[in-house]
Amino acid sequence: MYKQICMPEQWNNFFVMVGGGSAALVGLIFVAMSINHEIILRNATHKNRAINMLTGFSAIFMASGLALMGNQTPEMLGFAWLVLWLIATVIFVRGYVIAIRTGMSSVGLNAPRLAGGTLCYLAEVLSAVLLILGCGSGFYIAAVAIIVLFAFLISGAWLLMIGIYEDLGK
Repeated sequence: MYKQICMPEQWNNFFVMVGGGSAALVGLIFVAMSINHEIILRNATHKNRAINMLTGFSAIFMASGLALMGNQTPEMLGFAWLVLWLIATVIFVRGYVIAIRTGMSSVGLNAPRLAGGTLCYLAEVLSAVLLILGCGSGFYIAAVAIIVLFAFLISGAWLLMIGIYEDLGK
């Protein structure tokens, strides 16, 4: 028999809140992208930023769903999170590097944004490793990293819209 994750009720509430919020924002970004798909597809910066926003919010949604599943140990959750966050980290860094190299739109492409976003993803990887090792502080690190990542993703979505608006004016 598996031991259940010993999460206080507020953790469940937290994961329901951020999971639902990220799912809603994925939908909004998807609609915004489909309205402006021609501009996004022509511009490597916009395309990779859109991929990063969808990946980030989807990863938060999936991590929240995984946390809410019953009958699993912290170690099992940590392993699932580790796989999820490693994939999301690679997609984020790859997309940002491609966007910087192409230089098609410089809106919001800077080292502090790359470093900040990467640190958020790496904090999620660390939280997963801590859970695998049986350390409950992984939940706290995950929660802080998710909130900060949420801010990065929302501002990234805003920068995507600003970049599209600038391209429309050209």
